[in-house]
Amino acid sequence: MPEARTPAQIEADIARRRGELAVTLDEIGVRLHPSTIIGDAKAKVTSKVDQTAGRACATAGRIAAEVRAQFVTDEGVPRLERIIPAAMLAVGVVGLLTVARRRRS
Repeated sequence: MPEARTPAQIEADIARRRGELAVTLDEIGVRLHPSTIIGDAKAKVTSKVDQTAGRACATAGRIAAEVRAQFVTDEGVPRLERIIPAAMLAVGVVGLLTVARRRRS
């Protein structure tokens, strides 16, 4: 059978538990404070934006490398057989857009 506790032991136990409860309530108060909630939300959004921007940057770099590979050899020599038709197409599109804009005016 467990020993009977003295009033002093009971009071000490109550005081210890009060202290633990006060610490817990302080932690809850900090976690539920609007500035803490806003700070946590900002951190999450910033993290997501950084991840998305990082992926977008990596994708853009990969696409740029792929496009460059279409117009330049591994040695850095321009591939004229691909550059000339692409340039002619670009000039044609710009010309058509210019004519269309003039007709609207």
